[in-house]
Amino acid sequence: MAVRKTTRKRKVLKKIDKGQVHVHTTHNNTIVTVTDMNGNTISWASSGILGLKGARKETAFAATQVTERAINDAKQHGIRKVEIYIKGTGQGREPSIRAVQAADVDITMIKDVSPIPHNGCRPPKRRRL
Repeated sequence: MAVRKTTRKRKVLKKIDKGQVHVHTTHNNTIVTVTDMNGNTISWASSGILGLKGARKETAFAATQVTERAINDAKQHGIRKVEIYIKGTGQGREPSIRAVQAADVDITMIKDVSPIPHNGCRPPKRRRL
C-alpha cells in the first residue's frame, strides 16, 4: 500500500516596511492587530491566545505580552515603522505602546480612535408619582 505524502504550504513572507498597529483594549480583553497600510492583516494576537483566562486577560501584563507577540510575528515580514491606533478604555493602553517601543520598531504616529458619543442615548422618561 502506498504511503501518502503530505505537502505543507510554505508561509509566504511579505516584504512590508511600514504598517499599522490596532490595539483594542476592553475591560475584559486586549486584541492587537498588525496590518499593512491598506488594512490587510499581517499578524494578530489576543490575551486568550496566550492561554490567559478570566480576570488575567484584562491586565497590563497581558497587553504587553500580546503586543510583543503580534509585533514579533510582523517583524518577520519586515515591518520597521508603525502607526498605532488605540481603541477602548482598558488597562492595556499605555503598556501596549511601551511594548511596541521595546520591540525596536519606529513609531510614526499614535492616535486614539475610541468611539465617543456626541449626544448620547435618549434619557429615560421622567418618573410620575
